[in-house]
Amino acid sequence: MADFLEYSSISSEVRGAMCPGKLKMTDTSMVFKSDKTGKVEQINSSDIELLNYQRFVGSFGLRVFLKNGSLHRFLGFTGDETKIAEFVKKNYKLDMLEKELSMRGWNWGSVQFKGAVLSFDVESKTSFEIPLNHVSQCNVGKNEVTVEFHRNDEAPVSLMEMRFHIPTTESVDIDPVEAFQENVMKQASVISVSGDAIAIFREIHCLTPRGRYDIKVFQSFFQLHGKTYDFKIPTSSVLRLFLLPHKDNRQMFFVISLDPPIKQGQTRYHFLVTLFNMEEETNIELPFSEEELKEKYEDKLTKELSGPVYEVLGKIMKVIINRKLTGPGTFIGHTGTPAIGCSFKAAAGYLYPLERGFIYVHKPPIHIRFEEIATVNFARSGGSTRSFDFEIELKTGTVHTFSSIEKEEYSKMFDFIVSKKLNVKNTGGKASYKDDFADSDNEGEPDAYLARVKAEAKERGEDDYGSDSEESTDEDFNPNQQESDVAEEFDSNVESSSDDSDDENGSGGSDGSGSDGGRQKKRDKKKEKKEKTPKKKSKGDGESKQKKSNSKNAGGPKRPTSAFMFWLNANREQIRKDNPGVAITEISKKAGELWKELKDKKEWEAKATKSKEEYTEAMAAYKAAGGGGEKEKTEKRKKKTTPRKSDTAMSGSGFKSKEFIEGDDSSSEDDKKKAAKKAKPPKDSEKKKSKKSESESGSEEDDDEDMSEGSD
Repeated sequence: MADFLEYSSISSEVRGAMCPGKLKMTDTSMVFKSDKTGKVEQINSSDIELLNYQRFVGSFGLRVFLKNGSLHRFLGFTGDETKIAEFVKKNYKLDMLEKELSMRGWNWGSVQFKGAVLSFDVESKTSFEIPLNHVSQCNVGKNEVTVEFHRNDEAPVSLMEMRFHIPTTESVDIDPVEAFQENVMKQASVISVSGDAIAIFREIHCLTPRGRYDIKVFQSFFQLHGKTYDFKIPTSSVLRLFLLPHKDNRQMFFVISLDPPIKQGQTRYHFLVTLFNMEEETNIELPFSEEELKEKYEDKLTKELSGPVYEVLGKIMKVIINRKLTGPGTFIGHTGTPAIGCSFKAAAGYLYPLERGFIYVHKPPIHIRFEEIATVNFARSGGSTRSFDFEIELKTGTVHTFSSIEKEEYSKMFDFIVSKKLNVKNTGGKASYKDDFADSDNEGEPDAYLARVKAEAKERGEDDYGSDSEESTDEDFNPNQQESDVAEEFDSNVESSSDDSDDENGSGGSDGSGSDGGRQKKRDKKKEKKEKTPKKKSKGDGESKQKKSNSKNAGGPKRPTSAFMFWLNANREQIRKDNPGVAITEISKKAGELWKELKDKKEWEAKATKSKEEYTEAMAAYKAAGGGGEKEKTEKRKKKTTPRKSDTAMSGSGFKSKEFIEGDDSSSEDDKKKAAKKAKPPKDSEKKKSKKSESESGSEEDDDEDMSEGSD
């Protein structure tokens, strides 16, 4: 027989709702750990009075009744209950009997009070049971009792109240309605302020809920008393206590984690966050004798406590509530403090790496246990090289992103995460991540982030497309090189436009008169420059350019398909079905990850090899048929025979290139108007010169027309 029994998918009843978790039964205790909150609840075997099993639909449950009158129920057991019965008999010395339930469905029966449990029985069998610590209030009428319950926000359906009709009896000495109410209120979870507080702390600065509150600590609860709101919080609802130093080393956060949370209107506060100055001190005398302190608190408290306020409050809360006080772990950032400055959504705060999780303070406070974390990821901040983002993805799929973390924190954070054995997403070793956040302002340093992206692409099989995809189609664009097509066309347009504009203003000619002789000389100079300039190699020349011309050739064979693309075409629909509602880019990313994880790629690689062989044969046949070369030759002939626009713009016909028609009209019209106002009658000598120039230009136009006719 094993020394313990462990069950992973068990639910425990918490305030009327079933909370999933894990149950472990040892020889001395029963331990239940909640999956949601991580709270551990332990039941010692010596405290158990009865242990029964109850049958439910498809499973059975355990009913654990303690000697102090409280009740615990665990559901979700499957299999043979005799195994648990034998374990309980051997270790707990108890007989596990079946607790039969009444299936009559009647609403008329008898009520039995046993400890902190109200049992409604029909025909000597239990119809239902109510743990009285779930009751918040009990009101009475003439012959009716109304029992109200604590509301559980996590439950999909909550039981708010129950009404019991109690018939009158002839006995006058005892009123059954009042007796019923008295039995309920003895065990109900109703907080009533009675007696003096153990300790009072005045005007404490609370960040959540915001304001100044007096904190009064009582035996079973503590009270937040403010000007507007008053909260009474049972000690049983406290999950954890945190004492965290501020980054400025002058203040201290004291954080209380609550379940259930306190309510302020429609707002729920799962954390109480208070802030103290380290210099503030206090002196408190507890209202206990030395004997009481020894009996109740085992000398963990002294009658007089003095020191900083946060230290005194933390010590009292730790002992009264019986919870561990958690402080920062071994992590120390580059500033010498355990606090990491960052932002969560729109609010700035501090992230504290602890020994068993992370906590963020303070808008909103977030506590993440290592057990909840699926992966963590370091990512570049939006365009900034001075900071990075830290992403935490939970097993539930929720992602918390803490942004704007200084890059100096990266090294120590990475070491901390490795020491805690957390799963780092897309990691390729510490060096690659560390280099991601190097100072990229230095142009001489390589971009490690880009290098890692390329490495991941290679692993996913994106480089299987073949060597044809390695050459970029934009490599030829370089306006500063003389061999570039764009550079030559751009320069020629600029020179021609400048010539035209100068000639229009009458200052472009060599003799300063703006005549066509100056234009002709400039054209001759241009021709001389072109003759001296070496001819540019065509894109079809050379092995490196042959690939590009083939890719642009519409009549050529299609490039071979890679192994990854064969696999993707066969599995694309299945990936979409497995990831409904996901963007196309995310599906491609998911496909890359699946391809990377695929071990047997022989089938797809064989198809890719066959596709490449077919492409090679088709390309050879295409070239043998004269493909590719003839098209380029015809394009060269067209370029030689077609006159350039810049030449027509510079000709003596007076026409401008199309680019400058719209821009120059307005200015030329204004100049003509001004010239008309200031014009004087021309002299006879000037008239003769103008007639002569007109006749010369007319003859040149005739010559140009004859040349164009001859070429046609």
